[in-house]
Amino acid sequence: TITVVRDLAAPPARVYRLLGEPARWWSPAHTWSGDAGNLKLEPRAGGCFCERWNGNEVEHGRVINATQDTLLRLQAPLGPLQALPVSALLSFNLAGTGDRTKLTVNFLVAGGGMDLSQLAVPVEGVITEQVDRLVRLVASN
Repeated sequence: TITVVRDLAAPPARVYRLLGEPARWWSPAHTWSGDAGNLKLEPRAGGCFCERWNGNEVEHGRVINATQDTLLRLQAPLGPLQALPVSALLSFNLAGTGDRTKLTVNFLVAGGGMDLSQLAVPVEGVITEQVDRLVRLVASN
């Protein structure tokens, strides 16, 4: 379980809109193609968080809950977790009114028949990096 909380000087609607633009905030170092411009996220139930390049495709996650300006939740076994028999939920919870948003990002991983604690520190670093990149994008828009 990984939780990252950030307070943003932006309304929830703007943060939610930018969540749907991962090409602008996801690190290219954490893509299969090396180019975050190949990422798309459809913020609707069943929507794909996908990467497409040169005839290749990777589904990073599938949206299971898209509650406008409040919650975006994906089934998302990111990176090396994709090769393991695990269930992974990535949730972006937005709470706030006016020009402030409390963003709480939870990444929950279970299963695998292995000691997942070995992956906790590097995965936490990756999730925290993505959240901080989103925070910087929100601040600049």
